[in-house]
Amino acid sequence: VQLQASGGGSVQAGGSLRLSCEASGGAFSSVAMGWFRQAPGKERAFVAAVNSNGGTTYYAGSVKGRFAISRDNARNTVYLQMNNLTPGDTAVYFCAASTIAVATTTSSEYADWGQGTLVTVSS
Repeated sequence: VQLQASGGGSVQAGGSLRLSCEASGGAFSSVAMGWFRQAPGKERAFVAAVNSNGGTTYYAGSVKGRFAISRDNARNTVYLQMNNLTPGDTAVYFCAASTIAVATTTSSEYADWGQGTLVTVSS
């Protein structure tokens, strides 16, 4: 699966952004999708995941209640709606396609990765 992420940018604290990730070349609707992020000087970390049919989602504790992951299998696209952003959310955000239908938080379960999109939140 080839993944193309978009929607990053610069916002002030309290603002919102919506990331999109369009997939091609694979069975998008059969696999779970996830978002991960990597802040400067830190390791890549799990943000959110959704199972293949969109019915089950998981979130990192730091984003729960502020971020929402969703998918449109007809458009081969997964979204990450990010609200009430803080400077701590500044990172490069990556979308990833799993090898299985069940959503997981473990990066090793994800075989295909997008190129990343930068989100910068200023105070």
